[in-house]
Amino acid sequence: MLVSPERTIRELHSKGLWGDTTLSDLFFRNVAQHDDRTALVDAHNRASLVDGPAKRLSYRELGAQTNALSHQLVSLGLEKDDIVLVQMPNIAELVLTYLAALQIGVVISPVAMQFREHELAHITRRLRPRAFVTCSQFKGFDHVGLAEACCDELDYDILVWGDEVAEPHFALSRATDGVGLQGTGADASLADSAQRTLVSADDVATICWTSGTEGVPKGVPRSHNHWISIGHATYDAAAIGPGEALLNPFPLINMASIGGLFMSWLQSGGRLVLHHPLDLAVFLRQIEEEEIQHTVVPPALLNMILLDDKLKALANFESVRTISSGSAPLPPAMTRAYSDDFGVEIVNLFGSNEGVALASGPGDVSDPELRAAVFPRFGRSELTWKNRVSSHVETQLRDLETDEEILEPGHTGEMLVRGATVFDGYFGPDGLDRKDFTEDGFFRTGDLFQIAGDGDAFAFYRFVGRCKQLIIRGGMNISPEDVEAVLSGHPQLAEVAVVGYPDPTMGEKVCAVVVPRPEQRVTLEAITDYLKQRDVAVYKLPERVRVVEALPRNPMNKVRRDELRRLAATPADETNSQ
Repeated sequence: MLVSPERTIRELHSKGLWGDTTLSDLFFRNVAQHDDRTALVDAHNRASLVDGPAKRLSYRELGAQTNALSHQLVSLGLEKDDIVLVQMPNIAELVLTYLAALQIGVVISPVAMQFREHELAHITRRLRPRAFVTCSQFKGFDHVGLAEACCDELDYDILVWGDEVAEPHFALSRATDGVGLQGTGADASLADSAQRTLVSADDVATICWTSGTEGVPKGVPRSHNHWISIGHATYDAAAIGPGEALLNPFPLINMASIGGLFMSWLQSGGRLVLHHPLDLAVFLRQIEEEEIQHTVVPPALLNMILLDDKLKALANFESVRTISSGSAPLPPAMTRAYSDDFGVEIVNLFGSNEGVALASGPGDVSDPELRAAVFPRFGRSELTWKNRVSSHVETQLRDLETDEEILEPGHTGEMLVRGATVFDGYFGPDGLDRKDFTEDGFFRTGDLFQIAGDGDAFAFYRFVGRCKQLIIRGGMNISPEDVEAVLSGHPQLAEVAVVGYPDPTMGEKVCAVVVPRPEQRVTLEAITDYLKQRDVAVYKLPERVRVVEALPRNPMNKVRRDELRRLAATPADETNSQ
């Protein structure tokens, strides 16, 4: 299945930005070179969450089991370009499913474990998948029953990982039970089969789904070449080396986990340690016991560890060199503290399923506090960076009103990007919506940036906010992220998000949705006084505060702005807030 236009494919190949290597090629290269090395490790608490004991597989064992599963999928009638919907937690069988499907050209479309019939009905109608792969249960929930409920109007097979699988469904575990455990190697390899040789690096490997913080999720097809190109962002920024141990706590369904950790694992031939759902005690134990060198952690959790003396005492980061973070602005004081207290460098990532990939790592931005606040201006011919992604894309900022390119600092504009990492249009009816792209092929990200400062700082971008998230108060544009960045240092607050709510006179006003620290009572006056002391413009000050126990988040841990707006617009006496 090719979705990139032939002209794009020819151009990127001619520039050497895309090649002929598939993700399966990368994996089997590691099998050949590192057969006895540990490749894949389950979390030690797996048995309490899902069927089957925790697995620890060498490359030889994983290669043999991948081949066995590939043969079973072919025997079940799956063919190249068939789409398989996958709803599974981060366990070894999920990685096996990826590797087997990639080998035979079956397209994987992974979805969050939290999705239920409402979300899956929308996705299955869009995909019309050939099969639905799931586990028999996760945390006691019947995922097979959920798959059955979503297939009433569609004809697809249900393929199940688990101990007890009833007909007419197919048990995938039977294909891999005992395979490779006796050192049989990968003799049954599909590497030279007709099925395998049909797969091109330009073929679609995955269809991931946008996070849906603002609306209905859209499918994003990505080829093997897309993933290989975008995988350089984390790999280079974190300076991941051969054979390193990587801990993946994010669901293996989108950019952060696939592009950041799965791709880094394939490139490094190292050890991929799985974790799901996020359990801080288990996570910290895995870091110590597996001697993890790199992982990905949300900013809120990084801050929590730093500010809680008990958690900080439990955190043994002796083996850790770098931690990637993103999806929200990073407090500069936090990145400095990790560097000074733990000797850990925080890598600041900004990415999207559509192909935006900005990475601020110590190789390009040595100062931890600057690294938290800015990103190198990748894709500019006048600037050179160590990260390979910088030469795989072109970036521009354009004025929201005039659409003219912005070349001076301090002027907010929308980030535009094109190149080897960028998708070619949404899947199905959404398709190639021209409003998403400029006439000259740049993707309109909807992200607002500025060129930061002058002198040396002119080489950087600073994130300002999202176009759709701007609060327009009396004709004045307010970036929620600007206000949030200041409030993140408030001593009474554990978390904060800022959002607009309707006002008949001003159009919109500002509301702060806050999670207080233990035994703290947060008032609107405390919020506004703190901002005034830091010279924040008066028109940006919140005029309403809502206190909640936790910020609403989607399965990818991103704050749900639609739910924030509902909270902000609800009268105070109808919420549990102040």
